[in-house]
Amino acid sequence: MSLATAGMDAARRASLALADERVEYDWNQLDPILNRAANAIAGLPLGPERRVAIFAHNAVETVIAYVACLEAGVSSVPVSFHLIPGEAAYIFRDSRASAVLVGPETMEAGLAAAAEAGIATVIGWRCPAREGVIAWEAWIGAASEAPPPVDTPPLPHLHYTSGTTGRPKATETPPQYFPRVATVGDLAAALRARVTPSPGIAVGPLYHTGPLGMVRNLFGGGSLVTVASFDPEAVLGRIERYRVAGSVMVPTHFQRLLSLPEATRARYDVSSMQRLAHTGAACPRDVKQAMIAWFGPVLVEAYGATEAGSTTFISSPEWLERPGSVGRALPPFETLIIGEDGAELGPNQEGQVYFRDTSGRGIIYHGDPEKTAAAHIAPGVFTLGEVGYLDEAGYLFITDRVSDMIVSGGVNIYPAESEQVLIRHPGVADVAVLAAPNKEMGEEVKALIVPADPANPPSAAELNSFCRASLAGYKCPRSYDFVDDIGRTAMGKVNKKQLRQRFWPADRTIGG
Repeated sequence: MSLATAGMDAARRASLALADERVEYDWNQLDPILNRAANAIAGLPLGPERRVAIFAHNAVETVIAYVACLEAGVSSVPVSFHLIPGEAAYIFRDSRASAVLVGPETMEAGLAAAAEAGIATVIGWRCPAREGVIAWEAWIGAASEAPPPVDTPPLPHLHYTSGTTGRPKATETPPQYFPRVATVGDLAAALRARVTPSPGIAVGPLYHTGPLGMVRNLFGGGSLVTVASFDPEAVLGRIERYRVAGSVMVPTHFQRLLSLPEATRARYDVSSMQRLAHTGAACPRDVKQAMIAWFGPVLVEAYGATEAGSTTFISSPEWLERPGSVGRALPPFETLIIGEDGAELGPNQEGQVYFRDTSGRGIIYHGDPEKTAAAHIAPGVFTLGEVGYLDEAGYLFITDRVSDMIVSGGVNIYPAESEQVLIRHPGVADVAVLAAPNKEMGEEVKALIVPADPANPPSAAELNSFCRASLAGYKCPRSYDFVDDIGRTAMGKVNKKQLRQRFWPADRTIGG
């Protein structure tokens, strides 16, 4: 049996293990597939880093690939399927991945990126016959069904999170989510002890840390349903059909669910939901109140980052008492509010939000000690770039963001990436990219363009095509405004906060 099914009785093994829109597996069916996939991955020429990049849309095969890497003691590298080949190649190369796993939607881009990164092994599921792509189905079918060794050292995922320089930074899954234990057998046991309510449903892309945590749930014996894309009514149908008990969503998912007609929402039974976590972006208060009224007090909110994990947490009853709060610090973190003079501030005083990791770890960027050091003001004390305050009971309220980062539909977007592309256009003399309001996504990417020839500026369509040739679509501006000046100082700096005020209401607060 696989590590995921260790200790299951016969009735549990006959129950749902994994499903997508195409196929369902019970644990008896999934068990040999996991073993074969783990043995096939372990047999790759992995090199010292033992890393495999996973560049694919949500599907049962994607889940199996992530779990098989866990079982084989291989570090999987989640790669956004939105990336164009050049962007994906940077991650493949920087992570030192030895192989790339793709689905039918990402096969061509994956092949191009692998070639650019010098990776010869590309394995694809449900892909048409194509030179250079190893067929996943035959590949794992030829592997041994025997359980892989349980004494292999486990390796955490290697995530890539963008930085203000425009280049993604690598960071391993923090210990909070990936226990640092000696063997994959120990890892499975540790995850089994902390499995959240199941079945779970993964509605966001599995390359995000929240949905990926549900994959680790499966390694610990928790059932999982995944969807290829978010269709609000279809998700409600799957919650009812599978009696889903847990999920991780972002506020955009909530808004899309709430946009359904009331009669449509009433048709589906969501009473099985026990824990509906949300993260990734600020949730408007009215949206959260409506979700609690609909699903009950099962919403929980986690605030944090890929590098750190969840730093604060708040339940529905707590939030209803303190609307807008993102909660109190989770161990091993302590929340600090620091003023402009570097001194710690007291309750209800606004300043930059810092966290002290009492374990001493803080944030670690893999292979980059300089960026790691720059993220801290003292050993283990770091900021996620937000401004806020603590109330008398230690609940954190976020009021603004120090950095220029844009959070659109729960996805972090850094303006530097699109700015660096757009400034290369011959019709652009200067550019500033910033966040503008978007009712559904929370924020959207807007570009302020100073044209090289004001009498003959490039069109928005031309700029958009130019940007999309170098970047994933979600990183490119949704709108372009042509301006005479962006207020760049003699030192070359731009006051993004001041520019954003043109588009945001004066009383706007994050989380409110």
